[in-house]
Amino acid sequence: MITALLRQRFRRDWLQLLLWILGTALMAFAGYSGVTQSYATFEDRQNILAAAIANPVILMFRGLPSGASQGAFLVFEVLPWLAILAALMSLFLAVRHTRADEEAGRSELLAATPAGRTLPTIATIVHGVLANVVLTVLTALALISTGLDAAGSIVAAAAAGATGVAFLGIGLIAAQLMRTSRGANSLTVWVLVATFLLRGIGNAAGTPSDDLTHITSAWPAWLSPFGWAEQTRPFDANAWGPVVLAVGFGIALAIVATVLQSMRDIGASFIAPRLGRAHARPALSSTHALVWRLSAGSLIGWAVGGALTGILATTLGSVVDQIAGENQAVVDILKKIAQAGSLDEVVVTVFFTMLGIVAGCCAVQTVVRARQEETHGTAEPILGTPVRRVAWLADYLIVATCSVLIVVAAAVVFAFVGAAAAGGDADMYRTVLIDGAGQAVAASVFTVITGLVFVLLPRATMGIAWAVLLVATMLGMFGPLFGMPEWTTNLSPFSVTPVVSGSDVDLRGLWWLVLAIAVGAAASLTLMRRRELATSG
Repeated sequence: MITALLRQRFRRDWLQLLLWILGTALMAFAGYSGVTQSYATFEDRQNILAAAIANPVILMFRGLPSGASQGAFLVFEVLPWLAILAALMSLFLAVRHTRADEEAGRSELLAATPAGRTLPTIATIVHGVLANVVLTVLTALALISTGLDAAGSIVAAAAAGATGVAFLGIGLIAAQLMRTSRGANSLTVWVLVATFLLRGIGNAAGTPSDDLTHITSAWPAWLSPFGWAEQTRPFDANAWGPVVLAVGFGIALAIVATVLQSMRDIGASFIAPRLGRAHARPALSSTHALVWRLSAGSLIGWAVGGALTGILATTLGSVVDQIAGENQAVVDILKKIAQAGSLDEVVVTVFFTMLGIVAGCCAVQTVVRARQEETHGTAEPILGTPVRRVAWLADYLIVATCSVLIVVAAAVVFAFVGAAAAGGDADMYRTVLIDGAGQAVAASVFTVITGLVFVLLPRATMGIAWAVLLVATMLGMFGPLFGMPEWTTNLSPFSVTPVVSGSDVDLRGLWWLVLAIAVGAAASLTLMRRRELATSG
């Protein structure tokens, strides 16, 4: 029976898993090329590590310094991102095959067969562990193919895979606690963000070595699966203990989740949903207001992320100036990403590129909610009223676009606050405004892309929309660092937004982005008129 359940899970997930796993392996492979091109000598890498260790804020967004060899420096650059990809893959897999299946009624059907209630969860655990094993093997092969030491390559890949297993357990627990898959996914993403920051705080508060190439992390790093991954120190200590700890943690949580499932009814949860009002407020009398109500929780989270990004954009300028005075390589790598302007303008542009990604995530999540309403059966009663399908989808596109503007506005306001505190001038405020407006346009492209996929391929909405955003992020953020051709990085909307260059503004691909938004919105709304409801997942 468990073999049949595993086959069913692989048939549903093969494309998504293929994208997650190949994306992780390709990032590891491309990261080596970027390191060898940008930091060719031991002295270059040593200087960067010294600059990062001297400025703890940098360590919040990088790995744990463990030496200046090519392999150790590559791990410093990319291991946190490899671990994040493995963690997200595992979180979504765990919730999709547990709480989401309960919402869709599939779990109840399975419970009536000889499989019972717990065997599907056990099959999900095996499925998730196997996915992380494949991710580990392919990532290790990608690193070994570059000529790096095999032992260090295997430890680095195992660290990422073990993080995935740890978050598989976290996802399974969240599915038991929350009443809906949406709530479970939100909870797991917040846990991911909190634990990522926790290991950054542990590294920033750590003790550096005398040669400024190593850091001994403070205790908070040991409270995070990401911290455990970094404590393996691939290509240096090659420690397997943290890998065992992460895998054991994930398996222990999975067992607890299985026990918790046996203690509750199908469809119930350990955190009870809030009781709703018997009658909606007058403000909720339209579908547009309903979409705002459904999106409010996630929008607040993304807006907080935008505000943090904005204030970092204008307060880290002095830190980067200090690093630039010590090493030109930092300036070069920042200019590769932003491609124009003074150093202060480049720093703002780099952070606002990350803001565009945050706003793009908010846009995708808002439009994907339309698909979730359709599969949950809550869209059908609405569309059974005089509400037209086109107006219903238009509400989601409008709310998604407004959400993008709110996230960017939060970033701009806090960037202004940071600039005022740092004594910024008029040019800094102008740069913030132009970069913010450009990234709002770029993020809005993902609103219409998700809308189009929802209309044309409804069952693949979530997978394709997030995959497109992931590819655009990889090309926009890491393409220049990994030495990819300019035409490939320009495929990402985040790479072709207007930037400030001295007294001028380089519009770059602004009009193409605006045209894509207009055509995409018109096409999705026009095609929606002929589309039938697709209620199955």
